[in-house]
Amino acid sequence: MAKSKKPNVLLFAIDSLLADHMSCYGYKHETTPHIDLFARGGTVFEQNYSAHIPTTPAYASMLTGRDCFGTEVVALRHQGGLTTKVRTLGEILKDEGYTSTCIGFTGNPSSRGFDKYLDYAGWGAWNEGRSPKAQNLNNVAIPELNRLAAGDKPWFVMLRHMDPHSPYLPPVPFERMFYHGNECDPKNKSLEAVYKFKPFADYFRQWFPPGCTDKDYIIAQYDGAVAYMDSCIQSIFTQLESLGILDDTIVVINGDHGETLYDHECWFDHHGMYDVTLHVPLIIRYPAKVPAGKRVKGYLQHKNLVPTILDLAGLKVKDKFDGQSAMKLVKGEVSSFESELYITECTWMRKHGWRTPQWKLMIALEPDFHFKPEVELYNLIEDPSENDNVAGKNPDVVATLRARMEAHIAKREKATGIKNPILNQGDWHGAKGVGAFKTSQQAYDTLHIGDPKAAAKLQAK
Repeated sequence: MAKSKKPNVLLFAIDSLLADHMSCYGYKHETTPHIDLFARGGTVFEQNYSAHIPTTPAYASMLTGRDCFGTEVVALRHQGGLTTKVRTLGEILKDEGYTSTCIGFTGNPSSRGFDKYLDYAGWGAWNEGRSPKAQNLNNVAIPELNRLAAGDKPWFVMLRHMDPHSPYLPPVPFERMFYHGNECDPKNKSLEAVYKFKPFADYFRQWFPPGCTDKDYIIAQYDGAVAYMDSCIQSIFTQLESLGILDDTIVVINGDHGETLYDHECWFDHHGMYDVTLHVPLIIRYPAKVPAGKRVKGYLQHKNLVPTILDLAGLKVKDKFDGQSAMKLVKGEVSSFESELYITECTWMRKHGWRTPQWKLMIALEPDFHFKPEVELYNLIEDPSENDNVAGKNPDVVATLRARMEAHIAKREKATGIKNPILNQGDWHGAKGVGAFKTSQQAYDTLHIGDPKAAAKLQAK
């Protein structure tokens, strides 16, 4: 690469990737051997968080360097486009002479600004057979990377992976890699409650194997989808290496949010502000500036990604960001960014909260379809799995955390000149004219995911 050429940027944006189910983050199964090897050539960020759940607000933050007050996006079904007050990474890099391609992320508000959009088959159902989503992406991405590499301009490519997002249908041999039992054992009752959960039951029956009774089989399918995605990503790494541009490319692996598997009754989905959903991977490789084999323990969020990429590319822009470059953590200039996080969710439930290294406070802004209490408080030190709601035992802690949260909201509202977007969402759930739910029973009866085609249509809005 000529010294005057700016580095390429390749962003693996992996949907629903639970950091705690990756072997490079300490998982018991070796689900990500290729990413593990890749990570040894770069830096792993151990405490990276998606503060705004789910996909739509998460990617908005990831691609703008702003929090939810800056993006004004908090809901899965965000109405309208992304505010013109901010530029996306695609728009920023275009103005810096980059050409860009977005794969698998067409139609999302924060996908604005790419030169080219390509799509691939990223869903599936049981009656359609095993779903090679990650290879479908490769079939589109590999020719496009070859085309861009042959050009004379630096490029930015975003690959939005839909493995391991549900339906979890990894192809052979990944579907049995982490499971060797009888998934249809009639004595196993672990999926009974899942099948009885009316809002999701139809969706699950479209992709769970007929007669499946064992939750561990479904979890193993998720792990298999992670491993399958990992093997397909290796093809991209190998391609960049064979083209002689791997070391000239800022390669980022990031997740939009995690996944709640059999946790908290949020079965096999990514709603709820529990850490299984908030904690996401971030791995960066760029030998010119990013040290190999380093692991960073400080806190950071999606809003730090754009400033980090621009810092690594040596680009100074006029844009205002809410995040800072993670290279400050890598270089030891600071030990951590904010360790107290304002968190929001507007997927199937509308909530917000405050997370500290010790405590997690979650406040429901309207009743949810799981009939959960309005206030949840977890001691993350004593109860890292967040199974024991101690709000009733610690009203003083609830009051303190709520005050910190409200002070943060007031500060951000003053700085941005807008009201907190999580408080003004109207028919966020897609049921027109219903407004905010009055009871959990109303939410339970109203919300529904049908088949995978309906889910895919919802994600594309």
